[in-house]
Amino acid sequence: MAKFELKLPKMGESVAEATITNWLKNVGDHIDADETVLEIATDKVDSEVPSEVEGTLVEILFQVDDVVQVGQTIAIIETEGGAAAPAPAKTSAPAEAKVVAEAVTAAQDTVSTPVDFSDSEKFFSPLVKNIAKEEGVSLAELEAIVGTGKDARVTKNDILEYVKNRGNQPQAVAAKVEASKAAAPAAQTATKVAPVSVNGADEIVEMDRMRKLIAGYMVKSVQTSAHVQSFIEVDVTNIVNWRNKVKNSFEKREGEKLTFTPIFMEAVAKALKDFPGMNISVEGDYIIKKKNINLGMAAALPNGNLIVPVIKNADQLNLVGMAKAVNDLGNRAKAGKLKPDDTQGSTYTVTNVGTFGSVFGTPIINQPEVGILALGAIRKVPAVIETPEGDFIGIRQKMFLSHSYDHRVVDGALGGQFVQRVAQILEAFDPNREV
Repeated sequence: MAKFELKLPKMGESVAEATITNWLKNVGDHIDADETVLEIATDKVDSEVPSEVEGTLVEILFQVDDVVQVGQTIAIIETEGGAAAPAPAKTSAPAEAKVVAEAVTAAQDTVSTPVDFSDSEKFFSPLVKNIAKEEGVSLAELEAIVGTGKDARVTKNDILEYVKNRGNQPQAVAAKVEASKAAAPAAQTATKVAPVSVNGADEIVEMDRMRKLIAGYMVKSVQTSAHVQSFIEVDVTNIVNWRNKVKNSFEKREGEKLTFTPIFMEAVAKALKDFPGMNISVEGDYIIKKKNINLGMAAALPNGNLIVPVIKNADQLNLVGMAKAVNDLGNRAKAGKLKPDDTQGSTYTVTNVGTFGSVFGTPIINQPEVGILALGAIRKVPAVIETPEGDFIGIRQKMFLSHSYDHRVVDGALGGQFVQRVAQILEAFDPNREV
């Protein structure tokens, strides 16, 4: 018999961790090779983790809702024959454990009840939480540690170093622990008690995981970027007439539906090449000029949530390629089949509010980008048509483009010129264009 370590696989260049959402197998269950063992979720998409080997699940190392780093062992599978895989790494090496134990003896004596680290608004990995619980580190102490990890997160080395030095300050440690214990009841009351319906008739439903993430992203974006908007009306009569003329033959030839979205995406990609100042991101005091044009395509899911799959190198696609990319990502988004890489790396985002009949909107920027374009509904409206023989009133197909941009780095001139350029490209659409 041999033991195989099932690790969290790499799911994309920028995906470093995932949350376990569901175990499909229990300890003692037989698992076939390539059979799904558990379901996970990143901050963008849900996915499955299959087993690479056939065997019996003998140990589960993380539970539902635990956050796991890419490459960490999440379960042990016992297989028939073969060389045994190395056992999972312990929380700390023997030498570190000895230092930790000696350093926190005084503090442990003051802690009588476990601390609920879920009360914190900061992120702490399961490993850090376990060390904190084992060594009697209070929530107040843990939040005060200056992290050296990504986004200032507290790492294993950070907390071990803290615990090591903490042993030299028993009085300060005891005071912090007591303060944490005193504050715990109030904090638990504030975070654990659900709102109460005044008349008893209202339904109270907790947000699902994705909705909580979306809520956090929206609030963070508004707090981060100075949102301003520019609006412009576009005559898309030529586009509407051309699409009506070619959509059937296009679908028959390419096996793909031709919607308006790829036409608009093509125009946005061209405008970004003309105005690269919109194809940037901001990190602190630095502006990052993006080499590639990767268009985010905001899509509503059947459950009411939102996801943004990404068309990579959109400026290099012709209309056929753009239509295939739009349809593929849209269909897989609705079916819940997107991969983590499908939602990473966007440099500018487009959202179609016209799908729901909205004439225009004020979309929130998809961080860390600096702009987002909302496509309004296409409507037949009376318009003044200028001709060499004079002006007259006619029926035209028109829509509004709503451009939200980050006024920290994009001034009104650039924001307005960019959306104007998109409009110019759309209005100059060739009604005799070949596909």
